[in-house]
Amino acid sequence: MTENKEATPPAKEPVLSSKDEALLAEGDLVADYLEELLDIADLDGEIEISVSNGRPHVAIDTDDERLVGRNGEVLEALQELARLVVMTETGDRSRLTVDVAGHREKRRAELVAIAKDAIAEVMETGEPVRMAPLNAYERKIVHDEIATAGLTSESEGEPPHRRVVVSK
Repeated sequence: MTENKEATPPAKEPVLSSKDEALLAEGDLVADYLEELLDIADLDGEIEISVSNGRPHVAIDTDDERLVGRNGEVLEALQELARLVVMTETGDRSRLTVDVAGHREKRRAELVAIAKDAIAEVMETGEPVRMAPLNAYERKIVHDEIATAGLTSESEGEPPHRRVVVSK
């Protein structure tokens, strides 16, 4: 006599929208490029691709700080190269982000703390606060934090000396 066992249905894959599929394709393209770059430079790292907030995200998991560079300069260059790869292949600009060893999230936490200090100073003194120069990505994080606090901010100066000014 045979025993009747119910088969467990296979786990369903999440259904991706065509936009998410296109964003993942950008990530795949960049991952291939970065893998080749890592091989040429004889550097170790695992590459992960995801989509977050309508943007492709490529993360390199490595202990090699050379891929971040001083003040994130190498990371920024890698991101620009990655975006150029996508533009060359597709003809479209990409909003892809590249991260190395979680550097961007660590930097985001630092920037939020710096913004909160500036907010507290403006609230205490009523005087505008001029922050240290930041790149465009970092200024966006600071502007968002300041807006959340109900204050105003604007950028002044020319890159690479462009900074955020916080005021009531």
